[in-house]
Amino acid sequence: MIVRLWHGRTNISKADEYAEFMKERAAPDYGSIDGLQKLYFLRRIDGDVAHFLLVTLWDSMESVKKFAGEYPEKAKYYPEDDAFLLEKEETSALYEVFFEK
Repeated sequence: MIVRLWHGRTNISKADEYAEFMKERAAPDYGSIDGLQKLYFLRRIDGDVAHFLLVTLWDSMESVKKFAGEYPEKAKYYPEDDAFLLEKEETSALYEVFFEK
């Protein structure tokens, strides 16, 4: 199993709207890919900034590539992200699950 982590930041004033966007736009996109095992959207407020962490669990690296393309560590963005994100991080972190209980 592969875990893919993506991080983004918005102004606190846009946090709720971005959360809805992620549920309505990103979740169906991720869910359309065979091999997605689990999806978590996480949010943490830090002063006037909202941090978002997207955690996805995939059955294989090939499944991640179906979603992200030939370079699975490259972050994937939607055109609407420009209205929300303070910056666009270039990469997502990939981890191989070597133990699960």
